Amino acid sequence: MIKYFISSLALFTTIHLFSQADITLRLENLYSEKKYDQILNDYEKNVNDYSAKSIYYIGMAHYMKANDNKCIELMNLSIEKDKSDPDPHYIKGMTFNYLNKFDDAIESFKKAIELFPESADYHSGLADSYFNKEEFLKAFESYKVASQVNDELDRPFYMMPQALFNLNKKEEALEYFYLAKNEIDKTTESYITVLYNIGLMESLNRNYVKAEPVFSEIIKLNPKDYSAYSKLIQAYYGMKEYAKSKTYKDILYKAFDNGELVGTGLEEMFCFDQFDWNDKLIQVYERFAVKEGKLYYKHLFYVVNESNEIEYRIQTENSPVSVELGGPKYAIGMDKNGAHSTFGFIEEDFDYDELKSYVTKILEKQVEPTATSTKKTKN
Repeated sequence: MIKYFISSLALFTTIHLFSQADITLRLENLYSEKKYDQILNDYEKNVNDYSAKSIYYIGMAHYMKANDNKCIELMNLSIEKDKSDPDPHYIKGMTFNYLNKFDDAIESFKKAIELFPESADYHSGLADSYFNKEEFLKAFESYKVASQVNDELDRPFYMMPQALFNLNKKEEALEYFYLAKNEIDKTTESYITVLYNIGLMESLNRNYVKAEPVFSEIIKLNPKDYSAYSKLIQAYYGMKEYAKSKTYKDILYKAFDNGELVGTGLEEMFCFDQFDWNDKLIQVYERFAVKEGKLYYKHLFYVVNESNEIEYRIQTENSPVSVELGGPKYAIGMDKNGAHSTFGFIEEDFDYDELKSYVTKILEKQVEPTATSTKKTKN
């Protein structure tokens, strides 16, 4: 009788284990099929009766539906039943990051790494927590470990240079952006972001020869990325290869005419050049709109200080009176401290270097205005 009871118990245990394994497999399949509601409807009621891995998948359904507190509750229950599985700790860390509870996230990621140090995702998650806490050196170190554990995970590669940039290690950051360019999937948005960062940093370094092919590649990958056209034009102006910019200016003007620039930051004008003057940055813009017969500003030289504030501007102004009298199309004016000044006139087909030189003379007060009024001109 005792022997029969033991055999029955063993049979029950075997059936029970088989049943649990079957439930886990079904939950895993439902999760892979993104049937999160079905998981919750069919299995959550008896969650306490299931294995740790089954509970994990039910918690993952909550995770995908952004039911964060419930997700954490079930991950804790899964951990109680199986303390050797690192995945629930990782998902807790991801959820805590989403909730901006970064210290809790760090604790969870560290536990996951303790259980399985060979996961790049775990190290990358830990790095994200440090990054969000603005502990950029620790973030960089954790992203670097993640990149060494698995060089097929993109995120560590494009986040390492961002951490370095925030540490004001800009040269080193640029090197790591180039590393990311070589390592990450070229079909992703992350690759475009890396290219942008390289192009912008090379442009800030006035290394337009290296910036030009980067922005060209962005345009090749996405011909509708109109911001890249503006940056490429700036590169050509930086290299004084003005003729090469014409094709890209024409594309921007066509996009403007077709209403394709809405929401791009280029709705009214685009920046085509920038240069340093004393401790100021001069950003040069060109307006799309043409208002024949009316006064409007076409080319605008903004004087920007170290706090990134616009102090004043110098501009070319369409002059209907001058045109009517057979004179040059544009006057050169300045709006500064509530006063408007006029300095001279230029033809429509002006030489840009000559205009730039003349504007610099105005900045340095080597040219006196021919007229000044305190009434600010509308444009």
